[in-house]
Amino acid sequence: MGNKQEMQELIAKRAAKELTGPCVVNLGIGIPTLVAKFIEDDHVYLHTENGLLGVIDVEEDDIDPNLVNAGKLPVGEAVGAAYFNSAESFAMIRGKHVDAAILGVLQVDQTGSIANWAVPGKNIMGVGGAMDLLVGAKKVIVTTTHTSKDGKSKILKECTYPITSTRSVDMIITELAVFEVVDKTLKLVERMPGVTIEEVREKTEADFTE
Repeated sequence: MGNKQEMQELIAKRAAKELTGPCVVNLGIGIPTLVAKFIEDDHVYLHTENGLLGVIDVEEDDIDPNLVNAGKLPVGEAVGAAYFNSAESFAMIRGKHVDAAILGVLQVDQTGSIANWAVPGKNIMGVGGAMDLLVGAKKVIVTTTHTSKDGKSKILKECTYPITSTRSVDMIITELAVFEVVDKTLKLVERMPGVTIEEVREKTEADFTE
């Protein structure tokens, strides 16, 4: 596998293939923000918790410092974009008006439960909209590197960090493989180009079927 950026873009590009319009999609922090670069369907409308529907990528010369997504990264606005306050934005999520959410995670387990908001003993950004999206989004896709920086599997038999919600995600996409979560079990549905089943097995702690 290439450098970190190439690996993240491979994951994001594969996630973008899951998005078919017309649909409203929320992109989480981290790898999910890269998905916007690879969406080719003009009827996929990006939503951000801080109050914008119609998020698009922005060139460096066109950056407006006041226009950012929930991760504080600069974004652009599509023609016909809509602004609203944060309460209305979360009402959209909780009211099931978001068709898909793509989330980053710290861990995911073999039942599809994820941990992405807290590390015991560490002060990180906090939950953001993740809990709401897991409850309200119609489909939830996880994008993550298959292993942590120290080489340990991030796809576990059971999460060791606090889980974000009791709802299972629908799909997990890494630089090695794509899993679907069916009845709280993992099914391997695709391997990334050049990846062997042996490598997937070696780097996945969780049980899965093929």
